[in-house]
Amino acid sequence: MAPLAVAYTGPPKLTLTTAFTEWRVDVPMLLLIAAAAAWYLLSAAKVRRGGGQWGSGRGFAFVVLGLGFATIATMGWPGVYEGVLFYARATQTVLLVLVVPLFLAMGKPLTLLTAAFPGPGRRVERAVRSRVAKVVTFPAITTVALVAVPMTMYFTSWYPAAFDSGAVRELTYLILLIPGYAFFWTLLRVDPVPKEYPYGVGMWIAAAEIVGDAFFGIAIIADTNIIAEAHYRAVGYPWGPGLATSQVIGGGIIWILGDFVGLPFLAVQLIQMMRADKREAEQIDAELDARDAAREAVSVAGRETESEAASAVAGAATESQEAERPWWESDSRLTDRFKQA
Repeated sequence: MAPLAVAYTGPPKLTLTTAFTEWRVDVPMLLLIAAAAAWYLLSAAKVRRGGGQWGSGRGFAFVVLGLGFATIATMGWPGVYEGVLFYARATQTVLLVLVVPLFLAMGKPLTLLTAAFPGPGRRVERAVRSRVAKVVTFPAITTVALVAVPMTMYFTSWYPAAFDSGAVRELTYLILLIPGYAFFWTLLRVDPVPKEYPYGVGMWIAAAEIVGDAFFGIAIIADTNIIAEAHYRAVGYPWGPGLATSQVIGGGIIWILGDFVGLPFLAVQLIQMMRADKREAEQIDAELDARDAAREAVSVAGRETESEAASAVAGAATESQEAERPWWESDSRLTDRFKQA
C-alpha cells in the first residue's frame, strides 16, 4: 500500500516473527500484574502453610493464563501495535474484555482472600452479599455493560484519547476488565456471588453476550467512516492493509474471537445446568426415599404395637380363665392323686 505519511517511526512490520519478538514495557501495568501475581502466590502459600489446600489448577488459571494474557494484551504485540493497526487494538480489546477476566474469575480470588485472610475476606463477602452488589450484578446489567463499554470507547472520542494520554490508556485497560470480570464471576459461581441465578438464566445471558459481540463486530465492519482516521493517518505506517481493510479485519476479530470465547462458555453453562438438574433430581429422589422409609417404619411400628396389644389381650384372657377355674383344678395335691389313681 502507499505510505500514509512521509515519515514512519513506529515498530517494524507486523509478521509472525515480530508478533513474538516485539514487546514494550508498560510500567503501570507491569507493576499491577506483578503485584497481583505476588499476592495470589503468597496467599496460596499461606493457606497451605496453615494446613489448608489450594489447587494448583486455580493458580495456573489466575497467574499463568489470566495475568499472562493481560501481559500479552498490554505489552505484547497487541500493545506494541495498538496505536498503529486497528486490528491490533481490536485483538487487545477482546483479550481485556473476555479472555483475561474469564481466567481471573476461574482462579477464585475471593475464596482465596477469605481462606488466607479471614477478617478482610468476611468483610468482602458481606459487601458482595449487599443489596447494591445484587443490583449492580443483575445479569441483564452485566451483559449490557460487557458490550456497551467497549462500543462506547470505539464510537466516541474516548478511542483516540487513549493514544494521546498515558493515563487515559491505563484507565482504559482497567475499565475494559471490569465488566468482563463481573460477567464471568457472577455466571461461573466458583466464588461467592451476590445472588445465584439458575443456570438456565446463565445460558440465556451467555447467548445474549454472543449476539452482542456479533453486533459489535458487525457495526464496526459496516461503519463507512474510519474510526480514529486522523490518528492512523498521522502514524502513516508504510506496510500492511489500508485503514478501511484494517478496520474490517478488526471488526471480524471482535466478532469471531468473541464468539470463540463465548460459545465454549455457553457450553459450560449447559453442562452446569445439566449437572444441577441431576443433583436436584438425586436430592428429590433421596427425599422421597426418606419419606417412604419413614412411612414404612411407622407402619411396622404400628403392626408391632398391634401384635403386642393382641398378645397382651390374649395373656389377660388366659389369666382371666385361670382365675375363673375352681381352686381344686389347679391344686397339685388333688390333681396328683387323680393322676396316681
